[in-house]
Amino acid sequence: MANPNQYFLLADHIKLSLLERQRAISLNLEPTSQDGHISRSLDSLREGVENVRKERIRLEEAGETSASLTLQETEHNLQTQYNDLASQFRGTPTETTSSTISHPNDPSLSADFSRASERPRIGSTSSFLKKSLRGSHSPAAASPKSVRFSDAPLVQEEDEARNALFPYRDDPTSGPPDQSHLDNQQIHVYHSQVLAEQDEALDRLGESIGRQRELSIQIGDELDEHVQMLDETDGLVDRHQTTLNKARKNLGTVARKAKDNMQMTIILILIIVLVLLIIILK
Repeated sequence: MANPNQYFLLADHIKLSLLERQRAISLNLEPTSQDGHISRSLDSLREGVENVRKERIRLEEAGETSASLTLQETEHNLQTQYNDLASQFRGTPTETTSSTISHPNDPSLSADFSRASERPRIGSTSSFLKKSLRGSHSPAAASPKSVRFSDAPLVQEEDEARNALFPYRDDPTSGPPDQSHLDNQQIHVYHSQVLAEQDEALDRLGESIGRQRELSIQIGDELDEHVQMLDETDGLVDRHQTTLNKARKNLGTVARKAKDNMQMTIILILIIVLVLLIIILK
């Protein structure tokens, strides 16, 4: 069985993946690119919980109560985290899901969790801006030239352009600032600022994904080391098993020889007793 700390590290890896998935959703990005990786990680964590449960049962049967109780607490913690992570991934979070995802098992990862939990200040998407500029959702913007930048635009054209650029609100409770006093040139400047902020948010997302990749590489390296250790242990067990088989064979040979010698001793004693009886009776 692998070290339970490896399973807690794997749980932290899944938590970071789910946090990054939530960030991607908040940025209106496609989150399904990591779903296969998260699903495989959840399967590995479930297998880890099963391994811990089997080891606990083995310790209970062996009478190692103290170690069994310690492993039982570890099993409960891992099972709880697996249930919360699986429910979050399937879109049915529980009351404890948020607390589980936002708290790492390894305190050294607190900074990574803090950065991954940050939400971008502006969640408008570039795809929406492109569609707005193309005029795909407004009949007033039937052609690319229908949205023009001018120092002194006509009032009607300005209203139509503004409606084409701002048909939705990213945050229904607050919404973007009032644009009624801005002309098209100022709206262009404002959107440039929005795009710059989005680029900054995407840069932070890229940094978080890079840290997640480094963490995945570290987990892979440690798993490779554990596989190598298990292979070495299997070799040692095979050699010891061969030695035990030889010793068992030697013991069997000694036991057979001892049995044969005992029979010869009894025969000699009976012959001597018979000779003594013949001498006495004569």
